[in-house]
Amino acid sequence: MGRVVLVTGVSRDLGRRFAREAAADPAIDRVIGVDVVPPHGDIGEMSFVRADIRNPVIAKVIAKEDVDTVVHMSVIATPGSAGGRGTMKELNVIGTMQLLAACQRAPGLEHLVVKSTGTVYGASSRDPAMFTEDMHPKKLPRSGYAKDVYEIEGYVRGFARRRPDVRVTMLRCANVIGPHVSSPMTSYFKLPVIPRVLGFDPRLQFLHQDDLFGVLKHSVTHEQQGTFNVAGDGVMLLSQAVRMLGKPSLPLPSPAVGGLGQALRSTRMLDFSPEQLAVLTFGRGMDTTRMRSELGFEPTYTTLEAFTDFAHGLRPPETEDADEAEVAARG
Repeated sequence: MGRVVLVTGVSRDLGRRFAREAAADPAIDRVIGVDVVPPHGDIGEMSFVRADIRNPVIAKVIAKEDVDTVVHMSVIATPGSAGGRGTMKELNVIGTMQLLAACQRAPGLEHLVVKSTGTVYGASSRDPAMFTEDMHPKKLPRSGYAKDVYEIEGYVRGFARRRPDVRVTMLRCANVIGPHVSSPMTSYFKLPVIPRVLGFDPRLQFLHQDDLFGVLKHSVTHEQQGTFNVAGDGVMLLSQAVRMLGKPSLPLPSPAVGGLGQALRSTRMLDFSPEQLAVLTFGRGMDTTRMRSELGFEPTYTTLEAFTDFAHGLRPPETEDADEAEVAARG
């Protein structure tokens, strides 16, 4: 028997793409995607149900569809896209609490997979070279997306204690990047001039969108449980990323970069949050040993290869043609 999987957050592109790929996996019988609005684009064999996870009705969906696996992907990082910080917190925290309450009442539930983020570790000058899953942020987040994620992980751990019969897999993903990813980080790299914090060259880790889908499917179809850092192998410097993009950068003092971020956020060009400013100042590294040794997952793309694929998708065709002509001339 294959699994019956419910996926939250399918109105956004990454949720829709994962649900579509999961529905095509022969190890999975059915995929039910839920969100408050229908997804745009091809949904493949996924069945869509209009439902708000903030509403207790989600419990009826889980029971009616005989769901045995829930994949929670509807944690939002951008208040602008959610309609403001208040709505974002309600969607993230209250939505997760209601979803977990529904899972609590579902006797047939066997597995919960939560897409979390490395943002939970924060970013500061006192951080270790690499965070392991047992480490905590040096300073607890007080607001924003980082605080939401910290609270969500606490609720998930509480659920795991109350329902020890349910396998709980929490994936702390590095910044997801790729040709089809729209996020604060990809929007930052799409700016015509890249603002940088003067005097800092942070280390960055990335996870390719295909590897995000891969680790989610792997988690659904395997029985490992626990919390796992997930990232492509290696790290890269922000200066390397800027050079690869072939764009100018603008070094500014940290307050100026923060002020510029607020200005860009007001124009909706970029949802530049305090936690993003912190990681673009101090960087962050996550140890992925447990991902390989316990979860049994190996990403296809390294951090550098994931960013290269993203950068390639930003380059205009004439630039690619010029590069090919230069290679031919050298050959």
